[in-house]
Amino acid sequence: MPRGERDRGTITLYIVLFTPIVFMLAGLIVDGGLAIHARQHAADMAEQAARAGANQIDTTALRDNGKVRIDTGTACASAYSLLDDFGEQVDARSCDPTPDEVRVSVEITVHPQLLGIIPGMGSFHMRSQASAHPVTADTPR
Repeated sequence: MPRGERDRGTITLYIVLFTPIVFMLAGLIVDGGLAIHARQHAADMAEQAARAGANQIDTTALRDNGKVRIDTGTACASAYSLLDDFGEQVDARSCDPTPDEVRVSVEITVHPQLLGIIPGMGSFHMRSQASAHPVTADTPR
């Protein structure tokens, strides 16, 4: 038997076996990077919203006793207003204000680009939370 006929189909076998593996590895790289970016984006949104809430100073308390306190009535409204600017990216949000600190939690949905075609590998959620407090010249760092 000539050597050429013995090797027929070898390349086809390699393509059939290794193409799905290469596709999965590419999906892990692309969608893994997408997940990391989404996590950072959620953290950025939560941090910005917490700072916006912490900027709502209770001016009455400041004038009465000179203490810097957060206006808990308007802190969440300010944080939510900032999160509304992100539009449909935010799936869930929560705000917990105290007179000294504002905590904001944000959840966004990530839709995989390559691995989404695999059953059971649909979209997933990334959650992040941040807190902020007012900083003044008297605040120790």
